[in-house]
Amino acid sequence: MKRRTFVRSATLAAGGAVVAGTAGDLVATTRAQAQTGLRINGARINAHLAELSKFGRNPQGGVSRVAYSDADRDGRAYLMQLMRDATLAVSVDTAGNIWGKRPGSQAGLKPIVFGSHIDSVPEGGNYDGDVGTLGAVEVAQTLIEQGVTTRHPLDIVCWQNEEGGLYGSHAATDAVTAQELAGVSVSGKTIRDGIRFLGGDPTRLEESRRRTGDVTCYFELHIEQGGILDKEHLDIGIVEGIVAITRFDVTVAGLANHAGTTAMGDRHDALLSASRFVEAVNRIATATPGRQVATVGRIQAFPGAVNVIPGRVECTLEMRDLDAEKIKRLGAEIRAEAERIGKQNGTTFTFQGSSTDHVASLSDPAMRAHVAAASKALGLSTKLMPSGAGHDAQNMARIGPMGMIFIPSVGGISHSPKEFSTPKDIENGVNVLLHSVLAADRA
Repeated sequence: MKRRTFVRSATLAAGGAVVAGTAGDLVATTRAQAQTGLRINGARINAHLAELSKFGRNPQGGVSRVAYSDADRDGRAYLMQLMRDATLAVSVDTAGNIWGKRPGSQAGLKPIVFGSHIDSVPEGGNYDGDVGTLGAVEVAQTLIEQGVTTRHPLDIVCWQNEEGGLYGSHAATDAVTAQELAGVSVSGKTIRDGIRFLGGDPTRLEESRRRTGDVTCYFELHIEQGGILDKEHLDIGIVEGIVAITRFDVTVAGLANHAGTTAMGDRHDALLSASRFVEAVNRIATATPGRQVATVGRIQAFPGAVNVIPGRVECTLEMRDLDAEKIKRLGAEIRAEAERIGKQNGTTFTFQGSSTDHVASLSDPAMRAHVAAASKALGLSTKLMPSGAGHDAQNMARIGPMGMIFIPSVGGISHSPKEFSTPKDIENGVNVLLHSVLAADRA
């Protein structure tokens, strides 16, 4: 597969203002480090990924290692052994997150944190979260084997229950409410009981809390989970930010009536209006320039009988983009179109805001510069791009500079047993993580 070099100079320029020297100095220093031959062990990281995939393996070839399940706990035990093998100091905090720590050489410096998660969705794949977590351990193992000691302490982290709502990183960066702890996870356990199951203590969550200034920075390596890098034959995605997410519960009210005796012109069909609404959401999102997405992901008609015209439909509307103002504008256009559809069909639309909205989390320019410089020094092509999916990095961005590294997902498939990233792309990504961490340590 032919790769073409595509490094955004604007990203480097942005980073050069906040690190020592110019962007050119940063690239030169990182290149010099890369040219020493410091590389991770690609065969080892891919072997570790294959071994981790045994925990929760499903018949489809992926994993169902949902948070707080036996498979999750067993996979975490395997991960902790890898951390111990890398001579890291291993612990589980009161929120249930796993930490592997290595001291730095200069007293008083805050840690560089990097990692991801290993829990999966039901019938998920073998790479989502796993690459970033095991890749972080591989970076530490490489530094130890090569006798490299960083100035800053290194904290490798595995967040708990990322897939269920970023609960581990949420607890590490903000207060968790009693209502959140009472929520029921996919495993059937409450969040409170799940934390206990993993060795945490939900009555002492404050002890796991980190605040602004407690970390030097945070890196997260992840599969893209989309098809842009694979389609454009690029090696590395430099994440400019994690999108804002706005969700609405939408109710369409019409009039339920007999399907055989009500003439077509006399109907107030809520499902007909909802169908036109779905088309309108797609049309409006597509017609607006940019990278925004809008989705109707769930829809249900009531009363749901074969011989009754639907009198009510409940559906969802979700919009994502880095620009929260654009989401507001799109939402206003969609609601105006819904009102027009309602008048046309004799129905009404009601929009109720969801409590699961997420604000956009932008990566730090210096972190983007480190990733860009590391990629260039390693001869890898890059693209500046948003993350359309949520990640623990968005919580860590609350307390310090955040950077994310993407590697290609073949076919853009994720949250599926068919999820796949090539061994070479995984090796490339972990090498970029290694040299990004070293660049941040120097800066």
